[in-house]
Amino acid sequence: MGELGEFALIDRINAGRAPGPGVLLGPGDDAAVVAAPDGRFVVTTDMLVQGRHFRLDWSSPRDIGRKAIAQNAADVYAMGAAPSAFVVALGCPADTPVELIDGLNDGMWAEARRAGASIAGGDLVRSPELVISVTAFGDLRGQPPVTRSGARPADVVAVAGRLGWSAAGLAALDGAAAVERGRALDEALAAHRAPQPPYEAVPLGEAPRPHAMTDVSDGLLADLGHLAAASGVAVDLHWPALREPDLEPLAAALNADAAQWVLTGGEDHAFAAAWPAEADLPAGWRVIGVVGEGSGVTVDGVPRSGSGGWESFRGAEAAPGAEAR
Repeated sequence: MGELGEFALIDRINAGRAPGPGVLLGPGDDAAVVAAPDGRFVVTTDMLVQGRHFRLDWSSPRDIGRKAIAQNAADVYAMGAAPSAFVVALGCPADTPVELIDGLNDGMWAEARRAGASIAGGDLVRSPELVISVTAFGDLRGQPPVTRSGARPADVVAVAGRLGWSAAGLAALDGAAAVERGRALDEALAAHRAPQPPYEAVPLGEAPRPHAMTDVSDGLLADLGHLAAASGVAVDLHWPALREPDLEPLAAALNADAAQWVLTGGEDHAFAAAWPAEADLPAGWRVIGVVGEGSGVTVDGVPRSGSGGWESFRGAEAAPGAEAR
């Protein structure tokens, strides 16, 4: 990086990359111009820090780039919006190999395309460690946003995507004991290194639409806890609908609890939503519980003790790579 220089790297990053329809003016000026067809846009931002959110000995640069975009795209979809553009700020040491930046860039563009958008621009700075900050913009397509506060008693709770797999991958990477290779381990490692939110499952613009929705980034209990609190309701989950039998042998090999992975592991970036009981759920959704009067989240009617998921500063002394976000 120190030999190539900032402006040559910017040219290299942008070479051959055509912006999508959500970007009216891309890299090359002082700022980008992003479309807002109905006069509004959804905006969110998230950051990844080397040694805290990812490790280069555990994940490839391409996987890290995909992860950086995926966690932001999932937040946009969780609002009932379609991503239109991403802006990326990157900090790195001067001795960072250019090939590493190429891998990050390829991964970010691949995931941006999978999410239906493109990268509009960003910033590059020298820093002591690798830091990636992404801002995402989304189009509501004339519809109201789907917030966390709309759940109603008698709604059903449903999820799109898998739960617990990223946490299992993290446990396998961090585990001292060797784990026998197999499909479950390979899928868990892939889920942690580069989550794949099920974007296609989220309805955009057309009915049926959920009353409330959230991206499961910090853990199912934690994120549904936020939804329940915002809506002033209680949520009861049905464990048989959540159980992931394929994770159980892996959990046994790691002396871990598969239920803990499913209920409190983050970073799968599945979607959890409260739907009208009479709604025909779109493809990819499965019912996992119900909404009722009261407060809090229970599993088969029983409160679950301990943490419901990740909190950044509560885990400030955790080992690198242990942040489940």
